[in-house]
Amino acid sequence: MTDAFYFFDSYAIVEMIKGNENYSKYINTIFFITKLNLFEVYHSVLKDFGKEYAAYFMETYYPFAVDYDKEVISEAARFKLENRKMNYSMADCIGYVISMRSGIKFLTGDKGFMDLENVEFVR
Repeated sequence: MTDAFYFFDSYAIVEMIKGNENYSKYINTIFFITKLNLFEVYHSVLKDFGKEYAAYFMETYYPFAVDYDKEVISEAARFKLENRKMNYSMADCIGYVISMRSGIKFLTGDKGFMDLENVEFVR
């Protein structure tokens, strides 16, 4: 277990749910997500594991969802535009901006974020 705080992107959460050993050290960390991440992961869990597990996921992760203001939306949109060749998702752009503003690591397996500041990249 690590003492660090993280912002989990949707990919990281899905990999933990699927049992990816590379993410095992993050299971008991303090983390944050947004409701957009909840949507993305809920959809994936619903598709792969069914309604019961999806409901369990929602109840477990919903308390960790943070809100964001119009400044985060504006900054994330600028980040997405400036990096349009990377094809980042809207949820990832918002999550990355929140992590930067909060001073917490952005945990992801998305190769497009691998070399960015404040990112912890895990395969």
